[in-house]
Amino acid sequence: MNAPGDPHTAAPIAREEFAARRRQLMRMAGEEAVLLVAAAPERLRNADAAWPYRQDSDFQYLTGFPEPGAVLALLPGRAHGEVVLFCREDDPARARWQGHAVGTERAVADYRMDDAFPIDDIDDILPGMIEGRARVYCHFGRESAFDAQLMGWMRRLRQLRGGGVVPKEFVALGHLLHDLRLYKSAAELQLMRAAADVIAEAHVAAWRVALPGRREYEVEAELLHALRRRGAVPSFTPIVAAGANACVMHYQHPRGTLAAGNLLLIDAGAELDCYASDVSRTVPVSGRYSHEQRALYDVVLTAQQAAIAEVRPGRAFDAAHRTAVRVIAQGLCALGLLPGDADAAIADGGYQRFFPGKTGHWLGLDVHDVGDYRIDGASRVLEPGMVVTVEPGIYVPPDEPGVDARWRGIGIRIEDDVAVTRGAPEVLSAAVPKDAAEIEVLLAKR
Repeated sequence: MNAPGDPHTAAPIAREEFAARRRQLMRMAGEEAVLLVAAAPERLRNADAAWPYRQDSDFQYLTGFPEPGAVLALLPGRAHGEVVLFCREDDPARARWQGHAVGTERAVADYRMDDAFPIDDIDDILPGMIEGRARVYCHFGRESAFDAQLMGWMRRLRQLRGGGVVPKEFVALGHLLHDLRLYKSAAELQLMRAAADVIAEAHVAAWRVALPGRREYEVEAELLHALRRRGAVPSFTPIVAAGANACVMHYQHPRGTLAAGNLLLIDAGAELDCYASDVSRTVPVSGRYSHEQRALYDVVLTAQQAAIAEVRPGRAFDAAHRTAVRVIAQGLCALGLLPGDADAAIADGGYQRFFPGKTGHWLGLDVHDVGDYRIDGASRVLEPGMVVTVEPGIYVPPDEPGVDARWRGIGIRIEDDVAVTRGAPEVLSAAVPKDAAEIEVLLAKR
């Protein structure tokens, strides 16, 4: 959670919005169902050192509750309250080492739960709440410890209740919940705009130190400093790739040296209140693009702009990719990197030598957010409230055969976060410069 009063921080999601999400999910599941969602467990990095805690995205979406050691039970139609949270009690001894827990009283008062019980009592209380329900919606297979606990409750019900009414069906919760998450509310979009603003500032801060002789990790350090200064954390491990390293799609070893004449590709995102941004830019280390770099850069930028124009209601999700592929294929053929024409390069997949990936993905609580990309075999139609990334690229490996040496080792990706509106697409990350001339002017001021 970001500091209250921070002028760079969007307002958090209102408690009533979390409550509305829970009500909608229960309506979809029906009164014969019980829905169970566990908080993310704490995870050890090594020995007794834990990774920084990050809440499970589905649990966050339904509760806004920030702690591990919790289980949400949604019980449609339950007379004594449909929304029950099991969570840690606030224990003074634990607080001395780890800080105060929210506790059951505040779970009701501050997080709008109908009822709350200590997590230590869940084995005694929850099985009785499950009894009589026909279906259990859960994420079976995600966390083995919770799966084992759930199976234990089922066995206990059968044993103690003499074969009473025990749920016979387990249903994947994602079929209902993830379709809800695909459509962002006004409050969610505001948080995502804020996350995009943070990464915009971080990108420019990193560019300013991206000088010849610097190491990739020095640039990464500046990027991370800019994120933390704004109360954000990385939404994923940043990619900071200089020169030919940019041709490695998921480069994760930022130890290389920035050299004069090379490009620097940065793919990074900020996370605020669990909502992500994801933005890529490719800038010249020396401050100016070479002739070949600029030629490929302009192809990628033209492809990205054409693809963004396809992010409109009623268009297929894959329309942006198909558009980007055509522009990139045309550009590669015109520059002589591919033989023949664009139709042939698309038909035989030749363009994939230099553009092996896709053009985007859903974005939200997860960087690669939930939601089906295809419905009944066809690409999903975009609707207002959806958010996608648009990230075409050209990557010419340094050892690519049959390519003139002047093109080898150039990797370029341009990525923005784009919201589907009722009209023109909204580029949430528009504050990050991407016009080549504008980038050169900015870098000249270093």
